[in-house]
This record gives sequence, C-alpha cells and structure tokens, in this order.
Amino acid sequence: MIDPSSYSAVLRRSFRRTFPPATRGEGVYLWDARDKRYLDFSGSAAVNFIGHGVVEIAAAMAAQAAQLEFVHSSQFTTPVAEEYALELLDFAGKNFQGGCVYFTCGGSESVETALKLARQYQVEIGQTGRYQVVSRGQSYHGSTLGASSVSGNKRRREMYRPMVREFAHVGFPYCYRCAFDCTDSCRACGQEYAAELEQAIEAAKGEVAAFIVEPVSGATLGAVVPPSGYLQKVAEICRRHGVLLIADEVMTGMGRTGRNFAVDHWDVAPDLLVTAKGLSSGYAPLGAVLVSKKVASAIADGSGAFLHGFTYNSHPISLAAGRAVLRFLQERKLVEAADSDRQGSTAATLGQALDGLHDAKPVGDVRGIGLLWAVEFVADKATKQPFASELNFAGRVAQAAVKRGLLVYPMQGCVDGVSGDHVLIAPPAVITSEQIDWAVMQLQEAIDEACAA
Repeated sequence: MIDPSSYSAVLRRSFRRTFPPATRGEGVYLWDARDKRYLDFSGSAAVNFIGHGVVEIAAAMAAQAAQLEFVHSSQFTTPVAEEYALELLDFAGKNFQGGCVYFTCGGSESVETALKLARQYQVEIGQTGRYQVVSRGQSYHGSTLGASSVSGNKRRREMYRPMVREFAHVGFPYCYRCAFDCTDSCRACGQEYAAELEQAIEAAKGEVAAFIVEPVSGATLGAVVPPSGYLQKVAEICRRHGVLLIADEVMTGMGRTGRNFAVDHWDVAPDLLVTAKGLSSGYAPLGAVLVSKKVASAIADGSGAFLHGFTYNSHPISLAAGRAVLRFLQERKLVEAADSDRQGSTAATLGQALDGLHDAKPVGDVRGIGLLWAVEFVADKATKQPFASELNFAGRVAQAAVKRGLLVYPMQGCVDGVSGDHVLIAPPAVITSEQIDWAVMQLQEAIDEACAA
C-alpha cells in the first residue's frame, strides 16, 4: 500500500523509498527543497566530472537553443555537431584520427549503436556469419534489451532474460577475489582470463563479431582495475580473430581515470569506443560512439549507409553542452587533477584518504584509479565472506551517509551477482582536499553506524 502522503505521479525507481526533491547544485554540493546540503561524493552516478552549476555550460546551451533547438539527422547536420565531433576525435587521440562520431542521448543508446555497428561492419566486409558479441560476467553495459544481452549484471538482467539473445560471458580479473595465482601482481591471472576470451571466440566457430569490455569496471564490480597486460592481450586476441574490440567507457571516459580515456593507461586501441556520463557531465542527455577509420571506411565504401538511428541523436543543445564541458575540463586541466599517479593531484589525495578506511572492521578492499574508487564490505576479513544480501549492508552505509549530508553510490552483487556489497566513490574533479577529508570522515562514521545497526 502506497502512503498517500508520499504519492508521486512520477514512476520512480522504488515505491519503497522517498526521494527528496533536489533544487540546486554548485561545485561538489547539491541542495534539496529543505535546503539540506549534500556533498556529491559519487558524482551522482559517476556522471558529474566538472562540478555542478557551471554557468558557462548553461550559457552555451541557452545560446544554441536561441539559435537552433533541433533538426532531424536524416535531413540536416549542424555546425555544432561537425565542430564538436572533430574536437572529440582529437581528444581521443591518434587511434581515432580519420574516424567519426555517432552522437546519442546516453550510454545505453551508445552501446546499442556500437553493437549494431559491429554487426554491420562484419557484413560489409563479407563476414555475414558474425553476429555474436562476447562480454564479461559481472559487467554492465546498459538497460536496453541489446545492451542487457551483453551485460553480466545478474540483478538487472534476470527478469528480462527471456527477452534477450544470450551470448557468451567470460571471466574477468578481480584481484581481491581472484581464482588464479596472484603472486605476480595478477599479471599471470590476467593472461588466464584473456585466454578465456580466446576459448569463447574459438567455440563460436567464426560467429563472433565483437568483444565489449569496460577497461575499468563500473558500478557492478566497483572500480576493479585490470592487471598489467590483460587488456593488451585481449586486444591482440581480437585482432588475430577478426573480432572488433568495443571499449565501454560510459563511466570511465572523459578524464574520470586520469587519462582522456581509460584505455590510454594501457595504450590499447579499440575499434569502437562508447562514452557518455562525463561527456556532458550531466548537463544534458548525451552519449557518443567513437568509430575508428577502419570501421567507418568499411561502411562508407560498402553500402554507404548505417542502418540505425534515434530521433534525438546529435541533438544540438546536448552537443552544445558537451562541447562546452570538453572546453571547460581542458582549460582547467581536470584530467590532470584526476591523475592518481600525479603527486599532489586531487585523485592522489582522494586515494590516500580512502586508504585509511582499510582499518574499518567491515572494509575488505579499497580499490580504484583516478577519481573512480570503490569500498567493498565483508562480514569476515579473513575469509572475505560477504554480508548476507538481505542485509543490504551497502544500502545501510549509503543511508547513514545521507543523514550526514554525504552521497555515495551503493551496489550489491559484486561477488556472485547477488551477494557482495560496495559503495562507489566518484566525486567531481573540482573537489578540494578539505572536502575530501570531510567526506571520508563522514563515510567512516556511516560505516561504523551500519555495523552497529
């Protein structure tokens, strides 16, 4: 029974929770209708990278809206689309020079687009039997049915499994809970997991079109950084078997990990790169697929048309937001601020502060890179036994943090899709060292409160 006093005409994510109305934002802070202030320690959902309330972004959107609000991409292109696409390709580096960009309204649309591009590419080059897309277990690539088919997030896909096409899901490096020998900083286990991809490709007997991977795991596993050599081996396997490599950088792209894109940490060159979230930093719905010259040329020189489209792809106002965000983060050197290898950077400060949480009784692991981190909770540190899923320990921590004016992103299922609790930390790059210290202190107190409950 719904409490009449909490009735909302909006179909919310949960009928069992009340959601305070957010009214404004500035920097790393959000305020609700009661004027309570929250420090956005998760960037909402690893979305906001440049901070809330940046007037330059709003001004760019308003200027575009005043000039031209919308045209359909089957009839026109726009100056903002052409100019922004060039700037984004330049930002992505030499691997995408001569390629192109397909703009969407978000991450799920972008993944859907990349899956179709991979299939059409194979058809264009005469590999018509290739249609399968291999992915990793415990991954998340979006909420559309196509994106769900390649996602390994059990909680989010289980109900819809009868509606999706099932392809192979392979193992993944997760050093805290590794199934292999990790005495060499997980390099050997990374090679073992890469070998699983090759086995899956060979088992499919020439039907694999692409492999999609999060270079650094997003919310489902919580900021798991791959061991050295893993992604390089994955890329080599894909090239050798004629399989396209799709990098899902919806969460990790646009500077979040301290590089323009996370693949840059390992000098990996994907055929398709999907990005969203930080692309517009949440100022407008926006996603993109960066397409390598190889893939673009196959379609351009073949049928000459990509058989796909959304009404609002390349929306001028969203593109104006994204273009302004790109300029803002470049001018203020926010990618450098997110570089945890850079001494004294914002990201280095964050990593050092979070490291202190290791001493907390239920904290099993603190992991991450740049401005993307996770704290995993366990019932027993010695055995790494997770909390029972019905306890929703991560949710308890998050609610205790909210009471203290701190926002983190709780998740469950990192161990096996059902059990395993962690919170994701992904603050805007404009956070100060004082704000980091305060946030970590509140998170520590929230963990203590959840333990006592």
